Amino acid sequence: MASFSLVISCPIAESIAKPPIVNSDNRDWAAELVHFWFRELDSTDWYNGSARVDDILRERFAGDLTQLADGDSADFLTDPKTAQAAILLFDQVPRNIHRKSALAFASDPLARAITDGVIERGWLATFAERERQFVLMPLMHSEQLADQDLSVALFEQHAPGALPFAQSHREMIARFGRFPHRNNVLGRETTTEEQAAIDSGFSW
Repeated sequence: MASFSLVISCPIAESIAKPPIVNSDNRDWAAELVHFWFRELDSTDWYNGSARVDDILRERFAGDLTQLADGDSADFLTDPKTAQAAILLFDQVPRNIHRKSALAFASDPLARAITDGVIERGWLATFAERERQFVLMPLMHSEQLADQDLSVALFEQHAPGALPFAQSHREMIARFGRFPHRNNVLGRETTTEEQAAIDSGFSW
């Protein structure tokens, strides 16, 4: 007679059992990054950019980005706060510490996958509106029109204060299928129409 064993998987227990993802120096980078982004910075720092903020992010979180960027999205979907921090790490931090470099966009697919996981799990409602916009930004940064359509719909519902930014990003993808302002660093040729859009201010 064949024998078998029954293994019951409990997702809740599994998620509780998993410790926070830490780096080789055993820091809780997730809590540190969320605190820095939302408590030590403000909208001026987020949207205007400065060498000071870039330098701080580079000093404090470049190592985390390097060590964790090869991870799987599921590794960062253990809980809402870890997912939120990972999206900041893979979407925002590279844009600050790797300005004018293709590395600024290198971890976009991972950030977008984590955002998808947050949406699927219904976690958006756990964040304040100013936090939701950053959870959704990987969709806004995507060069896929389907992602842009979803971005506009979700910004309208969950972060209406930033909806105009989502709409302007979608406009570029609908017109060109890509973000023209990325062309130089990605080695892409810029068309006359794209350059006109860049000159008109569609360059973030």
